[in-house]
Amino acid sequence: MGATAGAVWGRAEQQDFRSRVRGTLLGAAVGDALGAPVDGLTLEGIREAHGAEGLVDLAFGHGRRGSVTHLTQLTLFSLDGLIRAQVRRDTGAWHPPTDLHRAYRRWAATQSDWGPDERRKDDGWLAREEWLYARRDPARACLIGFGDDIMGTLDAPKNPGELGPEAAARSAPFGLLVGWEPQLVMQLAVECAAQTHGHPTAYLAAGAYAVIVHALARGESLDGAVQRALAILAARPGQQPVADALQYALGAVRQGMPTPGRVEELAGDGTAEGLLAVAVYCALVGDDIRHGLCLAVNQGGPSGAAGALTGGLLGALYGETALPPAWLAELEGRPTMLALADDFAMEMTQGPALHGPAGSAPGWLARYPRA
Repeated sequence: MGATAGAVWGRAEQQDFRSRVRGTLLGAAVGDALGAPVDGLTLEGIREAHGAEGLVDLAFGHGRRGSVTHLTQLTLFSLDGLIRAQVRRDTGAWHPPTDLHRAYRRWAATQSDWGPDERRKDDGWLAREEWLYARRDPARACLIGFGDDIMGTLDAPKNPGELGPEAAARSAPFGLLVGWEPQLVMQLAVECAAQTHGHPTAYLAAGAYAVIVHALARGESLDGAVQRALAILAARPGQQPVADALQYALGAVRQGMPTPGRVEELAGDGTAEGLLAVAVYCALVGDDIRHGLCLAVNQGGPSGAAGALTGGLLGALYGETALPPAWLAELEGRPTMLALADDFAMEMTQGPALHGPAGSAPGWLARYPRA
C-alpha cells in the first residue's frame, strides 16, 4: 500500500484542502440526514408525506431533524482509521486495511455497548463520543462484516453476495488521501469495502467512488474525475456493471431536464453501482448543492445512501462553505465532524510535526493511539 507524498503545503493549499475535507464529510452527512427519513418510501409515498415537490427540507428521523444514520457513523470511523494508520506507521507497522478494520470494529462496539468504556485506553477520542452510541438502521452486512475479529479480504471477502451501497457510502475519506496515486486509493477502498460487501460490483463501486472524490479533492472537474475512475476500473475483473452505470450517468446528463423518473432509472434495484450513478448524475445536473441533494433523495431506492454519496461528491467539489447553512445548523454531531475533519487535514498536511523524528505531541497520541 502506498504512502502519502511528502508534498510541501503552503498556507493557501492547506486551507483549501481543509475546506474540501470538511465539505466532503459534512456534505455526506447532510445528504444522509436528508434522505434517511424517506428510505423505503416510493416516490408517490414521499410526495404524499411531503407535498407535490417531494422532500425539499430536513425531515424528522430518530426523534429530531438532521439525525444521521450508520452511514455517517462509519464514514467518521473511516477517517479515524486513516489517521490511526498514519500514526501507527511510525512503529514500522503499515497495513491500512487492518487499521480501518480496527476502526470499524470500534464502530461495531457502539452498536452493542451502552456507552463508551473508559477502560479501553486504546479507543482514542472518537469512540468516546456518546452520541455515536445509537443504532441507526445499521445494514445487516455491516453488522456481520464487523461482528468479529476476522477481517474480510479480496481473497476471502465477507458477504460475497452483498450488492448494497453501504460500503461505497463510507468510502469518501479514502478519496481525501490526496498525496496518494489514484490506483492506490482505489485499492485501499476496495480492500476495505470487501470487509462487509464481498461482491465485486459493490467493492468496485466503492473504489470508483473513492477515486472520483480523490480527483475532486485535487481540484479536477467532476466529468474528468469520472473519466479517471473509468480508466482505472478498466483493468479490474468484474468492473463492467460499475463502468456501465457510470457511462449511463454521463449519458443521462445530455437527455434533457432532470426528473425523479430518470433518477429512479439510474438507481435501478438500489445496488451499489446504481446509487453511484445517481450520485454522479445529481452532482452534475444539480443547480446547486441543495437541488442536487433533493434530486438524489426523491426516489424509491435507498434515499439515505443516495444523499450521502451525492453530498460527498458535492462537498469535495465545492468545499464546506457551499453547503446549505440551515441544514448544517441542525446536523447531528456537527462539532464532532468538524473536529475530526480538521484533525485529518492536520495529520495529512503536518503529520511529521505531530509525531515524527523530532518528537511527538502527547495530546495527539492520546487522541489517536498507536496501539
